[in-house]
Amino acid sequence: MPADAGGGGGGVLRLGTRTSPLAMVQARGVAARLREAANATVDVVGISTAGDRHRGHLGELGGKGAFMSEIDRALLTGRVDVAVHCLKDVPGDVPRPDELVFAAYVERDDVADVMLFPASSGIQSLADLPPGARVGTSAVRRRAQLRRIRPDLRIEYLRGNVDSRLERLDAGEELDAIVVARAGLTRLGIDRPGEALDILPAVGSGVLAVDCRRADTEVVELLRLLDHPETRRCVSAERAMLHGLHGHCNSPIAGHARIERDGRLSLRGMVFTEDGSLFVHAQESSPPEKGEGLGASVAADLLRKGARDVIADIPH
Repeated sequence: MPADAGGGGGGVLRLGTRTSPLAMVQARGVAARLREAANATVDVVGISTAGDRHRGHLGELGGKGAFMSEIDRALLTGRVDVAVHCLKDVPGDVPRPDELVFAAYVERDDVADVMLFPASSGIQSLADLPPGARVGTSAVRRRAQLRRIRPDLRIEYLRGNVDSRLERLDAGEELDAIVVARAGLTRLGIDRPGEALDILPAVGSGVLAVDCRRADTEVVELLRLLDHPETRRCVSAERAMLHGLHGHCNSPIAGHARIERDGRLSLRGMVFTEDGSLFVHAQESSPPEKGEGLGASVAADLLRKGARDVIADIPH
């Protein structure tokens, strides 16, 4: 453990995160868990990232990796000891630094994508939206699946923190609905009516990944106290599928693993064209300890069914 890090020894564990309101809430939640589990002293350190500073399309910066590089650098240079990431924002086609390790996956929250409507509109469901309604989201995975369900909708690119997106929605001038992650709403304490959509979530949805330097073995062991074995098994399958597909940051890839009632680990994966008109789908199961093999098998099945051609047609 770093000389100035906690764990009950009087030092401080520096926990880095993005500076967005949601990221700070998530980091404070992880810090509280560490204090409770190990009597650790934890300071949350906000780190401004290129992805947060940039107001345009994330593809202009190379995708979701724009949220990672400054935080990785802070870990590698010793500015912070631990970092917290939304796992769904960790790219699948960019290798992680060998010096870093996800020592804990916090127990998964709700993976649902929720459609919200202007507070004054009276609309309560996707089916209530009129033809040509404007729906805001930045996720290609959501856009593709929404277009499969309602090809008449106008899907608008929408970024920003949850509060700013809600403000734009309630202004009633630009958008008739937006789609957000229910986990984010819950973590922010936002209780707002909406419709959970019947679409497949992103790989890593609802999971917070806690990162640290691999060589800091005491910190690794400390973070293991937060690791949720079932979530790790599911994540290992989902991430192995993502790696096997070699999808870039703009690929409409969806995947969700879960432990079934019979104790087996199941994984469902889908890849879409940008407009959702074509897709490939695969689903398999395995013993729960074989998650990486399961993910590789589902990826191979998707590739046999043409996933490579679908992904290749989507611009970076």
